Amino acid sequence: MIAAVSWIPKGVSKPVPEAAEPPSKEEIEKLIKSGVLEESGDGESEQDDEGMDVEAVEEPDEVARALAAADAMGKSSKSIGFEDIADGLRELDMDNYDEEDDGIELFSKGLGDTYYKDNEEDPYLKDDGNDSEELEDMVIKAEDSVIICARNEDDLSHLEIWILEDIVDDDQNMFIHHDIILPAFPLCTAWLDCPIKGGEKGNFVAVGSMDPAIEIWDLDIMDEVQPSLILGGIAEEEKKKKKGTKKSIKYKKGSHTDSVLGLAWNKEYRNILASASADKTVKIWDVATGECNITMEHHTDKVQAVAWNNHAPQVLLSGSFDHSVVMKDGRIPEHTGFKWSVNADVESLTWDPHTEHSFVVSLENGTVSGFDIRAAKADASGPKPSFTLHAHDKAVSSISYNPRIPNLLATGSTDKMVKLWDISNNQPSCLASKNPKAGAVFSIAFSEDSPFLLAIGGSKGKLELWDTITDAGISRKYGNYSSQKKNSTSND
Repeated sequence: MIAAVSWIPKGVSKPVPEAAEPPSKEEIEKLIKSGVLEESGDGESEQDDEGMDVEAVEEPDEVARALAAADAMGKSSKSIGFEDIADGLRELDMDNYDEEDDGIELFSKGLGDTYYKDNEEDPYLKDDGNDSEELEDMVIKAEDSVIICARNEDDLSHLEIWILEDIVDDDQNMFIHHDIILPAFPLCTAWLDCPIKGGEKGNFVAVGSMDPAIEIWDLDIMDEVQPSLILGGIAEEEKKKKKGTKKSIKYKKGSHTDSVLGLAWNKEYRNILASASADKTVKIWDVATGECNITMEHHTDKVQAVAWNNHAPQVLLSGSFDHSVVMKDGRIPEHTGFKWSVNADVESLTWDPHTEHSFVVSLENGTVSGFDIRAAKADASGPKPSFTLHAHDKAVSSISYNPRIPNLLATGSTDKMVKLWDISNNQPSCLASKNPKAGAVFSIAFSEDSPFLLAIGGSKGKLELWDTITDAGISRKYGNYSSQKKNSTSND
């Protein structure tokens, strides 16, 4: 399944991602201890069970030398099977190594070696083009769109970094550029460009999971095995000493103590990240220092979602299973804030990017409601919503405002449908609906660079894209935005 999708702005990724530094011995031991990696060598007993005759090996000295050579080259002998080395030695037939056929030289075709004045003339050194094609696939061009998928399949959790490249005549090619193995089931993501490693900007993704820790990964590094930063998490865990006793868990300072369900990066204060958790708290982190600055406990049940206001970046919304949405100012976290009551568990919420005073919240019962904060009162449970619509037959798991086109809202549901709404004048009307064949829909997101593209992830585990302008209803209503985009591109 795909639990979360998010877009990376065009042009921020390194054209050629760096290769990860090999982990040190201490880091490998730490990974093994954490359970992310399994120690090799477990397969020896299985090989013995299959009837492999270990005693048939007659070259103990050669094996010892091979193991020593492997260690000298930096490859642990523990990861090399004794039988594998023995088989390799038998294949080489070292006892008869010098007994070559008469007239045939090693590494020749028997006709004598031929000299070529340069490599281009040597037929054995011809480039078949595969290497150059692979290298070309690794390059992320400035015009490429990049999408992050948090995915779980067969107990394997990972991030997939997809490339969507434009080809001739608006044709598109989409493929996985690289992926990152995760130690826990991912639930939410947030892209951020805070320069954690120095410089002016970075290219990172924060991942919330079933664990209480928040991991931040560098998307410009391939084959990385450890996050650049971990916010919170378990510091120490003692196993049960006696039957019936609970495990003793010590958490890092400021950590969540349960799953992280929602994340929101502050685009104005780029070192600030907000998190929502099943432990009923909302936390505000400084990713530059790796510390939790503020913990807020204004909800009485799991907190599912958080969102920073696009125009007032100190203002934070949070939605909970306690059937409430709360607005707080991060500068005065002790203030009770403003509260709105809803009639079901909150699944998702988002601010209207085109105005500072409106937000939309989606619920477990299939409804979507819009609110205007100008009507909020601190001493009440909040005024009635600006609008409420029964959008889906099941939970509305994800909503996304179009960042470029006012009043265009997308909703995704576990009823397997994605719908597009015009919410002008607080009178919602459905413009288009589609079953994207993603299964139960868990996450949707409009692209900021290509505003008609909607990324969709769901229970079937395959990333889907909907080019919404191809729908007749959207084309009629918003076709002028498409032509404006093309004209601005041609003028550039």
